Amino acid sequence: MKLLTIAPSPHIREGMTTRKIMLWVIAALLPAAVASVYHFGWRALLLMVFCVGVSMACEGLCRLVMKREQTIGDGSAALTGLLLAMNLPVTLPLWEAAVGCFFAIVVVKQMFGGLGQNFANPAITARIFLMMSLTSDMTNWIQPGEAYDAVSSATPLVSGDAPLMDLFWGSTGGCLGETCAAALLFGGVFLMCMGIISPAAPLSFIGTVAVCSLLYSGGSVYEMLYQLLAGGLLLGAFFMATDYVTTPVTNKGRVIFGIGCGVLTFLIRTFGSYPEGVSFSILLMNILTPYIDKFTTTKPLGAVKPQKEDAA
Repeated sequence: MKLLTIAPSPHIREGMTTRKIMLWVIAALLPAAVASVYHFGWRALLLMVFCVGVSMACEGLCRLVMKREQTIGDGSAALTGLLLAMNLPVTLPLWEAAVGCFFAIVVVKQMFGGLGQNFANPAITARIFLMMSLTSDMTNWIQPGEAYDAVSSATPLVSGDAPLMDLFWGSTGGCLGETCAAALLFGGVFLMCMGIISPAAPLSFIGTVAVCSLLYSGGSVYEMLYQLLAGGLLLGAFFMATDYVTTPVTNKGRVIFGIGCGVLTFLIRTFGSYPEGVSFSILLMNILTPYIDKFTTTKPLGAVKPQKEDAA
């Protein structure tokens, strides 16, 4: 006679683990990583490997000091390091990149309880921290093929004159992960097809920027495509606006999140003092995520709203 096992849900478990998800996202970033090495050379590879290594070391040491279970093996620290590197210029000194890794892992992630407890995307927050504190080095852009001590050049969002095909294939200046739109699109579509990310947030993010740019430019398709391909829009939309921890849990919430990111990105790019607004928009919407969840999360079937007790 077989006895029934009585236990709380979930009763059916998915084979996808946190480690597998992180590895799939890292795999989706590899085409953009390879493109950055092709365009910027060995220094790009060094910066990416360095950021991944420092991020993993920071997580391991922090968990050791805090006397908590080690989570270095789940892949989240490695992904954060790679994402941060993709948001950095190839000329950034390694010690400054290390400061960014420390800020992302220790301050933004571990000090709030670790994976699942951080209120904002660690890589995005670290990039903004570096941008605010080390502005000169964080805006030292070079064109692909130039020496690392070459005179800083303007990014496509500043110059506004880069050919669309150069933006698509990545032969322009910018951060490591902002140049090759083709590689980012490939990685993003791959993640959506694998079911790793929902298309709700990235498509509403990109679509909102497209519509706003089209309306503001008086219907110019060229200007719309330029805004989509230049800067970090595709990197942010596919790889950071889809973070499981810091984005809404429902598709309706993700659409609201994506639209908010798109509107803020357009406003900062068009009227702000910074040419790029993707990082700021995602961080601001991360802060609003709990409120979006509150108004979009469905109520359990048959749930009754608790009555407020009258004050004695």
